[in-house]
Amino acid sequence: MFGRKGEGLTTFFGRIIIKCTSRFLEEKLGLMETYYLSKEKLEEIRKEYESLKESRKKTSQEGVPFFLHSEEFDTDFVSFQESLDTLDLKITRLEEILKNFEIVKIPAEKERDKIQIGAIVTVEVNGSEDEFKIVGTLEANPTLGMVSNESPVGKALLGSKTGDEVAVFSPTKTIYKIKRIKYENL
Repeated sequence: MFGRKGEGLTTFFGRIIIKCTSRFLEEKLGLMETYYLSKEKLEEIRKEYESLKESRKKTSQEGVPFFLHSEEFDTDFVSFQESLDTLDLKITRLEEILKNFEIVKIPAEKERDKIQIGAIVTVEVNGSEDEFKIVGTLEANPTLGMVSNESPVGKALLGSKTGDEVAVFSPTKTIYKIKRIKYENL
């Protein structure tokens, strides 16, 4: 078998690719993604991480199904291993976030005239006003007015000031006229 007992070839190589890619980016290029989080989101991620670790520990301590049943793979074992692999991938992803996060803070007074992550922005688009908050990717939810800093709109607006007109191409050209920028409790 590959890597872990009963691990399938696809899972084995998938795990290796994720680890190698992550390690390469971190060590060689210094390009690990920064995750911009509110204090609340960070706490939520920490709780989920601890819960998954506890779940992983309990699952590992429970009786492991037999690897082989007669001459065939035991389907209970395969299912068990897939559950562990899923937990491991989630835990690894949360560990990456917890190693590479930055808490979003209200910028210094002299910087508040520019759109940054955490800004609540009022814009005019096609003759009507809209308001949304620029947030990190993990907190984005456009239906709740939370626009990712990595989305086409978020990227285009970052660094802009009140009065600026910003063109966003997603998939057609849309002009956003910035009416107001404010920062509230983050």
